[in-house]
Amino acid sequence: MVDPNDGVLVLAATPIGRIEDAPPRLASELATADVIAAEDTRRLRRLTTDLGVEIKGRIVSYFEGNETARTPTLLAELLDGNRVLLVTDAGMPSVSDPGYRLVAAAVEKDVRVTAVPGPSAVLTALAVSGLPVDRFCFEGFLPRKAGERSRRLASLAKEERTMVFFEAPHRTQAALEAMRDAFGDARAAAVCRELTKTHEEVRRGGLAELVDWAGDGVRGEVTIVVTGADPSAEIGNDPDSLRAAVADLQEADGLTKKEAIAEAAKRAGVPKREVYDLVHKPAE
Repeated sequence: MVDPNDGVLVLAATPIGRIEDAPPRLASELATADVIAAEDTRRLRRLTTDLGVEIKGRIVSYFEGNETARTPTLLAELLDGNRVLLVTDAGMPSVSDPGYRLVAAAVEKDVRVTAVPGPSAVLTALAVSGLPVDRFCFEGFLPRKAGERSRRLASLAKEERTMVFFEAPHRTQAALEAMRDAFGDARAAAVCRELTKTHEEVRRGGLAELVDWAGDGVRGEVTIVVTGADPSAEIGNDPDSLRAAVADLQEADGLTKKEAIAEAAKRAGVPKREVYDLVHKPAE
């Protein structure tokens, strides 16, 4: 039995584009919450105006910069028996947005945590990508620094599940270039831009093709979906397998020797220089 005097933390999904996509329950939760923690209080005001909701509870900001400091205050509200509603700018709180710390703190104190399900850029992008969706993983935002980004993607080169990434528009081309280098030119992917909004666009193709497309500039919110590695395409990292792979890539795929060496190195997970040396010296 749930004590009606116990506090409740409610994670409420908000539209990622059209206001019509707001969950029906969102309006009633906004109207009845004791405290509303919002990533951006100005966006919250616009949201409530669009929904025709009058807020009676107290509004506090809860964003990346104050999340650590404000979590104890919100936890105290919950322990006092209040209903705390958490909303972020778009989508589900705590999914690459503020929220995880408060959820973890609430769970530790046995406070009930529930959610108003609704819009999700992750699931929407997966659904429209045209890529396999039976198994997937969410990788969030890639590191901003080129070296860290490359290392993260290299660790995912053999991931067989479809991968979903968030990215800033001004870093989309660099992210796609790093993915191309880590996963190969032909790895199938989709760039989903401005999902559910007026200028929604989904570009599908190989990573090399998408890099060229992104060269003209990308605008809006971006979600990138990349198909997982094909285990049958992997090759052994012994000398004979590597030499054979380079020869096959040249003959069957029409790659130059340089391109074939780079591709074989990626698939085998070995340094390109190692494959180069093997190909350019006679087999023993």
